[in-house]
Amino acid sequence: MSVTVVIADDQAMVRAGFAALLNAAPDISVLGDAEDGIAAVEVCKRLQPDIVLMDVRMPRRDGLWAAEQIIASGSATKVLMLTTFDIDDYVYSALRIGASGFMLKDAPADELVRAVRVVAAGDALLAPSVTRRLIAEVTSRAAKPVSTAVDVLTPREREVLETVADGKSNAEIAVDLFVSEQTVKTHVSNVLAKLGLRDRAQAVVFAYENGLK
Repeated sequence: MSVTVVIADDQAMVRAGFAALLNAAPDISVLGDAEDGIAAVEVCKRLQPDIVLMDVRMPRRDGLWAAEQIIASGSATKVLMLTTFDIDDYVYSALRIGASGFMLKDAPADELVRAVRVVAAGDALLAPSVTRRLIAEVTSRAAKPVSTAVDVLTPREREVLETVADGKSNAEIAVDLFVSEQTVKTHVSNVLAKLGLRDRAQAVVFAYENGLK
């Protein structure tokens, strides 16, 4: 089945370009678009896409506000934030809200398609090395000792959480820990359930905020 997408960006040419690119992929379908945060919330409520590509800076209400509204509503729609180097702090804010991933707006076309697929599958946080450093830089400003909140995890689950926080995929974690990929998936699911986290993106934030990284 196709992954359904809504594109929220205040520039019509950007929306059209992203739509053409994503619609060219055999497994992705763009259902609609929005020019600002308020419209994004309305369109996502009406169309219920699998993913919304959400620009951070938009008129009336920005992408962070829209993302928070969509996530707080309990919608199954996953939010993939679009950001640029000059708004690093927004990356962290987006993850704290519960966005499922983020990428740079000027990333190559094939990375956008891959980003949609990865977020739809829930397999891994979109965190190339540069954005991993951004997370580390922002969260290190309020470094904390290891919280007792992690005590509900087994030693192996804690180890898996720490590697998830490095931005690694299940396959990469499986190689690092010498276990099967299915075993890693089971551990990740257990970690999210025990900690009450929505997805891997929130797991990364949790790990940093609770002193694991």
